[in-house]
Amino acid sequence: MTSQLFTPFKIRDLTLKNRIIVAPMCQYSAVNGIPNNWHLVHLGSRAVGGAAVIIVEATAVETIGRISDGDLALYNKVQMNAFKPITEFIKEHDAIPAIQLAHAGRKASRGETLKHERLLSIDEGGWEVVAPSAVPFNERYGMPRELSHQEINELVESFKHSARLALEAGFEIIELHSAHGYLLHEFLSPLSNMRTDEYGGSIENRMRFPLMVAKALRETWPQNLPVFVRISATDWSDGGWTIEDSVIYSRELKKLGIDLIDASTGGVIGTAKIPVGPGYQVQFAERIKKEADIATGAVGMITEPKQAEEILKENKADVIIMAREFLREPYWPIRAAHELGDEIKVPAQYKRAY
Repeated sequence: MTSQLFTPFKIRDLTLKNRIIVAPMCQYSAVNGIPNNWHLVHLGSRAVGGAAVIIVEATAVETIGRISDGDLALYNKVQMNAFKPITEFIKEHDAIPAIQLAHAGRKASRGETLKHERLLSIDEGGWEVVAPSAVPFNERYGMPRELSHQEINELVESFKHSARLALEAGFEIIELHSAHGYLLHEFLSPLSNMRTDEYGGSIENRMRFPLMVAKALRETWPQNLPVFVRISATDWSDGGWTIEDSVIYSRELKKLGIDLIDASTGGVIGTAKIPVGPGYQVQFAERIKKEADIATGAVGMITEPKQAEEILKENKADVIIMAREFLREPYWPIRAAHELGDEIKVPAQYKRAY
């Protein structure tokens, strides 16, 4: 191998065959949180395509934690059993199955977003929305109810329960969703957390619940297997969460035994002005990697093999986590290997094309 992109990467007892990870991408195609044939083919094709890790989309730890009525969930045995064929297929093709455990918080109870984007009323099958504070995302979202102390503690247990089910389903990596304006990020950001108790105010207080969940997952998940955390490294807004806050948060996560920070941005307010462009979020992965001394994943409009290779060679991140490019090209790693002069294992059924 001549490239960094196709150099193996070891995390705890797992060895990633390359540095390419498929990001969690909501498909809005589940019924009652249960994965189906769409998820099997969607996720399985990316494993066939050569990525090292396939992260299943944001998967709710309770029914009201779903973003929409088409979201995946993992809090019962029916859901767990439906994931098993997916993890088995991913492993059969020499990839590692991972799952992002999540709670949508105040951005929940949406109609299945492939067809429409609106709040579901209770009469339409919607549900109560909860958050750190009674502050809606915007006028098109529901008014959330502030979580009680008891509910906060119960949510920690819900994340632990989902982690146990994830292990039984065959997953080998958990990613905790602490980004994009969903519940854990809502606690972190002063733009969404107006609490005056021990869960609000100072950064130490705002980090308290997310760190409780991270600690619970790390203690529940086998010690030989990794736990990732996806964060929004900045809110892109005055008075919001900053990269400096993210470095502090990442240091605390490292103390708990978290293995990698998946460094995304934004999502807590709809009016942020985000300078979107190729690799626009890589700077945050680089700062966290260097200042918090923890492995990071670079994300955000990374589309070309040479671009990904330069990020790794310049030590800006440890892995490349890609989303939309994998929607356009499920077998992107095969093209990347060809362009970078590397070899990659191609399924025997497809060798005649290479």
